[in-house]
Amino acid sequence: MLSKVISAVYWTLWVTSCVVTSAEDPYLTRALRLMSETPLIDGHNDLPWQLREQFNNQLNKVDLNKLETTHTNIPKMKEGRLGAQFWSAYVPCATQYKDAVRQTLEQIDVIHRMCDKYPETFMFATSSQEITTAFRLNKTASLIGVEGGHSIDSSLGTLRTMYQLGVRYLTLTHSCNTPWADNWLVDTGSEPSEHNGLSPFGKQLILEMNRLGMLIDLAHVTVEVMNQALDMSKAPVIFSHSSAYSVCPNKRNVPDEVLRRVKETKGIVMVNFYNDYVTCSETAKLSDVADHFDHIKKVAGAGIIGFGGDYDGVTRVPEGLEDVSKVPKLVAELLRRGWTDEEVKAALGDNLLRVLSEAEKVRDNLRSKSPDDVPIPHNEVENSCRTSYGYPTDAGAVHSLSTLALLLTLALQTLITLTAL
Repeated sequence: MLSKVISAVYWTLWVTSCVVTSAEDPYLTRALRLMSETPLIDGHNDLPWQLREQFNNQLNKVDLNKLETTHTNIPKMKEGRLGAQFWSAYVPCATQYKDAVRQTLEQIDVIHRMCDKYPETFMFATSSQEITTAFRLNKTASLIGVEGGHSIDSSLGTLRTMYQLGVRYLTLTHSCNTPWADNWLVDTGSEPSEHNGLSPFGKQLILEMNRLGMLIDLAHVTVEVMNQALDMSKAPVIFSHSSAYSVCPNKRNVPDEVLRRVKETKGIVMVNFYNDYVTCSETAKLSDVADHFDHIKKVAGAGIIGFGGDYDGVTRVPEGLEDVSKVPKLVAELLRRGWTDEEVKAALGDNLLRVLSEAEKVRDNLRSKSPDDVPIPHNEVENSCRTSYGYPTDAGAVHSLSTLALLLTLALQTLITLTAL
């Protein structure tokens, strides 16, 4: 008799569970279907930095199938349907003027080795076409973004070398000014502006990134830098991991007037999941992240939205988005809120594919243009760790001429644009 009662109770609980699950399933089922058709492309993941912090980049001591001390491992990626990932080659601002280039190269190296060690999971990618190919092969396309302009040590040659190694975006600053760009902390008032946005060399850098086909990432910069880059860039820009300032007024987020400009220039804002940028507090829920998606769509349309979780680079993530496996639940929440299949596909990956394709077109159109080899003035980067080989004795006079030439070039480009209008 007791066994029959237990069976009846079990059956009732099972039926109730099925009813609840089926009530939720339509959105999650639809989300998983869309993610099987369009790659989820995430703009920023700091797993490579965790490999340095926890293992000093000794991949032989790591099994990404079993690693449990990170937001990201292979089983979690597969459950989260991660179609493509920009892995962050990040080194702290403390390396600026010291060994930033070496340490960044080591981060680029560990990303390459990670792909080589797990070829059944990862496919190294450097183009929009390769992302599509990896998705067709049921692998996670693995791209590189360098987080922080200090990583190139104010060298266009280093920028080009990193591009040759597969880097496809550069975040212009991290949380420190470079010798040519102001970082977001300037807007908080906690640091002084050094360049009123971009210096003349910073503007050279924008044009050279266009020529290379490297995406300009405006996460971590001041609003002034955002606007200057939007004014100058011939290719769409990205915010690889930033949210909406109107929802959470943290200076790392993007104000509405910039969101509108991103729409005009056909760029992308990839929403960050860090609690402090989601709710401006230590706690957040999945629904709070969805609020940022909704706000950006309301202000500038679904055509500029992407996912930029910042997993393994932050200490707090929302309830419901504890690791990379949970992203389908966020997609389901967007559908629950009335997002169409087309809008969801745009945010999942179509927007980023369009932006990267456009940057590649700009690169191809500039193929006949020679690389910019005018160096940053020595007096702007002079320090005890830097030599002056190659600079003439009167470097200041040479810089004055190079700056004048750059300003004349920019003025001519502006005149041509205005004439065309």
